Amino acid sequence: MSEKTLLVLDADPPPRLGRLTGRTRIEHADEASLAERLPYADVLLVWDFTSRAVRDAWPGQGPRPGWVHTASAGVDHLMCAELAASDTVVTNARGVFDRPIAEYVAALVLGWAKDLPRTWELQRAHEWRHRETRRVAGTRACVVGSGPIGQAITSVLKALGVTAAVVGRTPRPGIHGPDDLDRLLSRADWVIAAAPLTESTYGMFDARRFGVMQPSARFVNVGRGGLVVEDALVEALSKQWIAGAALDVFDREPLPPDDPLWEVPGLVVSPHMSGDTVGWRDALGAQFVELYELWEAGKPLLNVVDKQRGYVPGH
Repeated sequence: MSEKTLLVLDADPPPRLGRLTGRTRIEHADEASLAERLPYADVLLVWDFTSRAVRDAWPGQGPRPGWVHTASAGVDHLMCAELAASDTVVTNARGVFDRPIAEYVAALVLGWAKDLPRTWELQRAHEWRHRETRRVAGTRACVVGSGPIGQAITSVLKALGVTAAVVGRTPRPGIHGPDDLDRLLSRADWVIAAAPLTESTYGMFDARRFGVMQPSARFVNVGRGGLVVEDALVEALSKQWIAGAALDVFDREPLPPDDPLWEVPGLVVSPHMSGDTVGWRDALGAQFVELYELWEAGKPLLNVVDKQRGYVPGH
């Protein structure tokens, strides 16, 4: 069997692929050289999961890799019409980020309920001010996104005593459909966006949806930036339609230093880090190596994305 070529769209630090040394030809590309190198690759590893270079390079001339793996849960950054229509198999990093993101969401919920931001402010001011805080147990959450990340968030919140309802693309046992979303939003104390970015989810959290929520509700987006109409969220916070929000993902990343989102009262801004715990890059590299060994052996791949839907279908 001829040696296969693995092309890596690089990011720093590079992936650790030691078990593949001597078994495959590993080559590297950046955004400028990707289009030139694509026709000679059997497999493409999109290690730079913030880059949109694949969308630009894929429609070019020549053969294309038979398998593309992205070191991320979302695939919107690489999916284009030509890739979606091709025979190329696309896989993602499903399973790596589920629990860390769920813990991050739980930290936000607990921090808000226990008024930790205000405690830190008062401590810096050397001001002793007794306050009452909120119990988390008995509150309600609406988790939008029924994949592994959404399910992990639901599990962690339920462990805190939160009643959590999950909304997915289609209704099924234990999962609400889109028709129930507004009703669930109107009753939720915590609204968590963890859905993939697709044609049907783009901009789903707009002025109308924020208007449906309770004035005491808090909103968290750990899905994709495009799920939220950011101007509508700013309006909802400034007019106190909702009590607060946290964004870990944005339309533009990195968020420019002069972006007004940094200064919105009641908004927590974090730099796309909700799933990035110590060792996360090693976990991504190990996952890819395991998938590569399946591919090398001619066995079915895991985490295969439905390229029309834009995510790995559930069972």
